[in-house]
Amino acid sequence: MLAVPEISLQGLHIGSSPERSPVPSPPGSPRTQESCGIAPLTPSQSPKPEPRAPQRAPFSVVVAIDFGTTSSGYAFSFASDPEAIHMMRKWEGGDPGVAHQKTPTCLLLTPEGAFHSFGYTARDYYHDLDPEEARDWLYFEKFKMKIHSATDLTLKTQLEAVNGKKMPALEVFAHALRFFKEHALQELREQCPSLPEKDAVRWVLTVPAIWKQPAKQFMREAAYLAGLVSREEAEQLLIALEPEAASVYCRKLRLHQLLDLSSQAPGGGRLGERRSIDSSFRQAREQLRRSRHSRTFLVESGVGELWAEMQAGDRYVVADCGGGTVDLTVHQLEQPHGTLKELYKASGGPCGAVGVDLAFEQLLGRIFGEDFIVTFKRQRPAAWVDLTIAFEARKRTAGPHRAAALNISLPFSFIDFYRKQRGQNVETALRRSSVNSVKWSSQGMLRMSSEAMNELFQPTVSGIIQHIEAVLARPEVQGVKLLFLVGGFAESAVLQHAVQAALGARGLRVVVPHDVGLTILKGAVLFGQAPGVVRVRRSPLTYGVGVLNRFVAGRHPPDKLLVRDGRRWCTDVFERFVAAEQSVALGEEVRRSYCPARPGQRRVLINLYCCAAEDARFITDPGVRKCGALSLELEPAEDTPPGRREIRAAMQFGDTEIKVTAVDVSTNRSVRAAIDFLSN
Repeated sequence: MLAVPEISLQGLHIGSSPERSPVPSPPGSPRTQESCGIAPLTPSQSPKPEPRAPQRAPFSVVVAIDFGTTSSGYAFSFASDPEAIHMMRKWEGGDPGVAHQKTPTCLLLTPEGAFHSFGYTARDYYHDLDPEEARDWLYFEKFKMKIHSATDLTLKTQLEAVNGKKMPALEVFAHALRFFKEHALQELREQCPSLPEKDAVRWVLTVPAIWKQPAKQFMREAAYLAGLVSREEAEQLLIALEPEAASVYCRKLRLHQLLDLSSQAPGGGRLGERRSIDSSFRQAREQLRRSRHSRTFLVESGVGELWAEMQAGDRYVVADCGGGTVDLTVHQLEQPHGTLKELYKASGGPCGAVGVDLAFEQLLGRIFGEDFIVTFKRQRPAAWVDLTIAFEARKRTAGPHRAAALNISLPFSFIDFYRKQRGQNVETALRRSSVNSVKWSSQGMLRMSSEAMNELFQPTVSGIIQHIEAVLARPEVQGVKLLFLVGGFAESAVLQHAVQAALGARGLRVVVPHDVGLTILKGAVLFGQAPGVVRVRRSPLTYGVGVLNRFVAGRHPPDKLLVRDGRRWCTDVFERFVAAEQSVALGEEVRRSYCPARPGQRRVLINLYCCAAEDARFITDPGVRKCGALSLELEPAEDTPPGRREIRAAMQFGDTEIKVTAVDVSTNRSVRAAIDFLSN
């Protein structure tokens, strides 16, 4: 995306019909009589491409980076064997004897702001620093959600390290992405020495589907800064939506790779204790084998055995429960190529595993005092990280049927700091606290009852279930019988049990892939090899521009009347490009023509507006806001024939990012076009 400065729109002329003069508001902007006189095409008039088989990527290898809130990793596959997905090397650090195919999303920078390490290495090094020395180092963790929560995200947005120091968020993300780039390329060179250096890799970055356009553009800008791709080769980088990636992967799975939560044995607390989904579909399998045509279609489409068993279950929900968000998508499997159609716009919210961490922090505040926790985090940041690691280890063992209490180790620095700050020991604080579910153990640890641990989960788990129920209540989603529970938080037995208890009774089958924590990463690789697999998406918002229309008394408000050159115009009319929840096919275009007002004009800039409503009439309506700008960079017009210069722009809303291309009609040359959402 090209970042463009705000400039005056005076003198800009936009292609119009006789009844419409799409001149930017506000009223009073000077305008001459010149106009293109071209009737813009509406989204409904755009050509709808025929369903087609996904095309393979013209690159030697696809590398996907799953940049998560709590953990991250990469995987890759070669174009010669696209479904053979290679996971990254096992990461150093972490718990002894445990194979790690992801690493914590932790970044450590030196006091001067230079890159030091990422992941387990960063976490362990920061842990070993002297407390006073650690206060000068910049340690970032769980920083991905800051981009989602920022209401005014720009390229200058700052992130705060655990020691309180700030740094440009773009640089923080670029450091992390550069680490993955170098790590992945080194492994690729070792596995395939003949791999060409240039144009060999298609990169895929995962983001939540509920992220708005500015956040997606921010990730792309960070990738440019990290050197993954250049702006001139922007097509080498794809943005993949996390639940979509999971859906792409799940459609490939066979029955033995799935777990059906409805068949969970009472008292179970771990994934391995549940029976596979195979037995649940044994009867369906026998029925479907009698239908050779259906079986052949599914096998030739490359979809997994599950779909062959479902036959009528071509609609399903994917709930991506990650560290920071719950992200929901609803897909329908299409014939004849097994492509996917989105039935309802992506939805969800900030109901991720970090909500449990926040609840634990609030619990500590009730016991030891909120002011003490704030001071401890600021003055002993490395020790606070140690405490969160200790809690994370116990959080993973929580289960709905667990009876035994859980011991959480308190760092010595916490115990010592509390005694110095409060003049008493932590045991006294626990004894005097009103929190009866947490005690002090004889081993020098916090001893938390299993009920207390489960209570920490409840607000987040309830939020996830509410989001799923809200989607299931939509008319577009009626008849869905299958829910895929994916993402790192979906490994939690507490979450699995709660979702099954709430939704299983309504006939919804809740299914968990065996490699649930890697589902998005593997799906992102498959998406990179065949990005056309999701053929139709739903627009999350209504997008358009402000124009002038012929004023009609009785229909238009009097305060919108503008009289210019004896003609009566209605100002601030919201001309819609695409409506919220509108189905938009991949490759479907919305076309508009624009005319520069001056012969030597080098840039055309048109403000874009968006809203959640489908029926907004004016750009001044409640909920309508300026969200970006369409920029057309024009070459000198020496070769342009005399007369008006027409620039035809084509916008696509059916991809994971909003895209635009443009051409100079008189010369048939491409015009540099971009939509900027970060300089608003």
